[in-house]
Amino acid sequence: MRKIRIAHLTCGSEYSGVEHEIEEAAEQVNAQIVYPEVDITNIKESADKFGLQVASPDLRLMIARAQSIVKGDTKADAVFITSCFRCAEGAITRNAVRNYIQSKAHLPVISYSFTERTTHETLLTRMEALSTTALRRSLLAREEQVGLTAGIDSGSSTTKAVIMRDNNIIGTGWVKTTDVLKSADDAYTKALEMAGVKREEIGGLGTTGYGRFLIGKHNSADLIQEELTVNSKGAVYLAKKQKGPATVIDIGGMDNKAIAVMDGIPGSFTMGGICAGASGRFLEQSANRLGVDISDLGELAIKGNHYNVNMNSYCIVFGTQSLVNSLSMGKLREDVAAAACYSVAEQVFEQQLQEIEVKKPVIMVGGSSLNIGLVKAMSDLLKVDVVVPPYSQYIGAVGAALLVSGLREEIKK
Repeated sequence: MRKIRIAHLTCGSEYSGVEHEIEEAAEQVNAQIVYPEVDITNIKESADKFGLQVASPDLRLMIARAQSIVKGDTKADAVFITSCFRCAEGAITRNAVRNYIQSKAHLPVISYSFTERTTHETLLTRMEALSTTALRRSLLAREEQVGLTAGIDSGSSTTKAVIMRDNNIIGTGWVKTTDVLKSADDAYTKALEMAGVKREEIGGLGTTGYGRFLIGKHNSADLIQEELTVNSKGAVYLAKKQKGPATVIDIGGMDNKAIAVMDGIPGSFTMGGICAGASGRFLEQSANRLGVDISDLGELAIKGNHYNVNMNSYCIVFGTQSLVNSLSMGKLREDVAAAACYSVAEQVFEQQLQEIEVKKPVIMVGGSSLNIGLVKAMSDLLKVDVVVPPYSQYIGAVGAALLVSGLREEIKK
C-alpha cells in the first residue's frame, strides 16, 4: 500500500515540541507529513487575498500553504490542520482554512488544537482515519452488507457486537467493558447466540474502538479499523442517509466525535473534548446522584426545564459540584437532569461542532443517543430534528460488520 501524503498546516507545533509526535503518528499509519512550499515574499499578499486579517505571521503562512494545496502546487491526499490550544485567532483561522480546502480541493481534512503534552498515541486515531478516507474511498462508499459478517466495538464504557447477514442485523450483544478481551468475548457470544450461528460460520470479522488491536489480534480479525470512519459509515447506513451530506455526532463515555459525511465518506471530523464533563461519563454520574438508572435519565430530563438550573460541566468535578449544589438548594430533580443533558450538548456544540460544517440530517449515535433528554437538548441547540436511527447504540459494531463485508467483496475481485 502506497504511503499517503498528509499536508500539515500549522501554527506553533514546532515551538511546542509536538511536531515529532505528529510525524510519528503519521508514520505509524504509513503516511508522510508534507509542508506546502510557498514564496515567502508573497505570504502577506496571499493572506490579504484570502480575506481573513490575522496578526500572527504563522497563521498567515498557514493560509498561504492552504492556497498552495488548492492551486495544485502541493500534492496531498489529505490535510491535517493544527493550532495551539485555546488560541482564538488560531481556531478562527483553522475553521476558515478547513472550509476553504474542503470546498475547493475536496480533500479529507481534520483539525486539532494541541498542547505541549500532545502525544502520537493521542493523534493515532485521527491519522488512521485520514489515511483510510484517502486510500479506501471505494470501500467506504459501499452501501450494502453481503454474506455473514460480524463486528465488535470495544468502547471505554461498553463493548458491543453484532452479527449481520445480507443487509440485516440478526444478532446483538452488549456488555460493560471490564477486561477488554473477556468483554469482547461475552458480547460476541451473546450476538452469536441471538443470531443462532457459530463462530466458524462467520465469513468476516471487523473490530473497532479502543481495544480494536488487542481484540483483532486475539480473534484474527479480517479488519481492524478506527472508529471515526467506522462510526460514520454505520450511522449513515442505519439512518438510510448514504447519499448526500450528513452530520454524525457520537457522545461517548470518554470522548466525543463529530463527523461531516458526504455520500457515506467522511470529509472532516473531530474528536476529543476539554474534559469528561462533555461525555457520557458525566451523564452517568448525574444519573447516580439523582438516584435513577442511566437509561431513565433522559425520561426525567424531558420533564424538566434546564433554564431553572445553572450548570457548567466543562470539568466533570465542577459539573458534579454544580449538580449537588442545585439539589441542596431545592431545585427539582427533573430540572437538574435537564440541565445536565443541556450542559453536555452545549459543550459538544461549542467544541466539536465548530470544527466541522454541520449539514442536515444530523444523526446521533452511540449509547448516549438513547438519552432522549440529550437528543432534545442537541435538537434545540442546532434547531433541527436530530435523527436517532435503529440500533444506534451498536453503531461501531454495525460499521465494522458492514466494512468487513465490503473488504471481502474487494478481495474476491
